[in-house]
Amino acid sequence: MTLAQRAMERLEVWPDLSAGPAGCGAGRALRSAHSEIVHFHSDREVDLHLTLPAIQRFGRGLWETTAVRLVPGSRWVTLHLGCEADVDLLMSLVSVALKAHQGGPPTDVSAHWAACNFRRVTVLPRAEAG
Repeated sequence: MTLAQRAMERLEVWPDLSAGPAGCGAGRALRSAHSEIVHFHSDREVDLHLTLPAIQRFGRGLWETTAVRLVPGSRWVTLHLGCEADVDLLMSLVSVALKAHQGGPPTDVSAHWAACNFRRVTVLPRAEAG
């Protein structure tokens, strides 16, 4: 069983989440009453829907985590699941995402999936030579 499958199984039993196809058309999703929260795109790649304030609150901590990729301006973060610690990080961030989306109006899935990072290119800054 892959790390993504294990994470999906753990999250599927959370009472605030329900499973279905990802709005982007690639993989499976878990959603709350308000929004798609997690897209499982492959055995190791997961997109997590946070809010911009939640991403800003974590700030540099997210940028420094090797498992996390951020796309500037996106409300989704991509996690590369390489070990059990990454799955634990995903569990924590899903909890944050659920709280961040709590109380907001339900989103239109057909319009909202476009923000998902799947198929988006992330350009990482190059270390300065010197």
